[in-house]
Amino acid sequence: MYIRDSGLVHALLGIGDYNELAGHPVVGASWEGFVIENLLAAAPPRTRSGFYRTSAGAEIDLVLKLPGGRGTWAIEIKKGLTVSSSKGFHHARADLSPARTFIVHAGEERYPVADDAEAIGLREMARLLAELSGGTER
Repeated sequence: MYIRDSGLVHALLGIGDYNELAGHPVVGASWEGFVIENLLAAAPPRTRSGFYRTSAGAEIDLVLKLPGGRGTWAIEIKKGLTVSSSKGFHHARADLSPARTFIVHAGEERYPVADDAEAIGLREMARLLAELSGGTER
């Protein structure tokens, strides 16, 4: 079962504060859900979303098909402050051929991690998506 609201997940699991969450096995999935919800809220109207996973291990956490011919963005989500890319990530990118690729992390820094792929903080990633629809960060 996938519950999109990370606050509801925390309540159902009896997680009362950040310290409890940080030591809980759900912390990574909770962060991923939180990021996805925020990015979908910032994305332009009519953006289609999904994920990509193969039986061979190629994976992208969030695939956004942007309206108006803007192409597909592939977004991997990592809980840490620094990131690295996996072999499965690169295979998924090769399969999808996205216009842009990002790894969203818990920090604020933006830097390249591979050819045509950038690490980026959640706030800046949401701002990029909001700008596509002429808005600002929500």
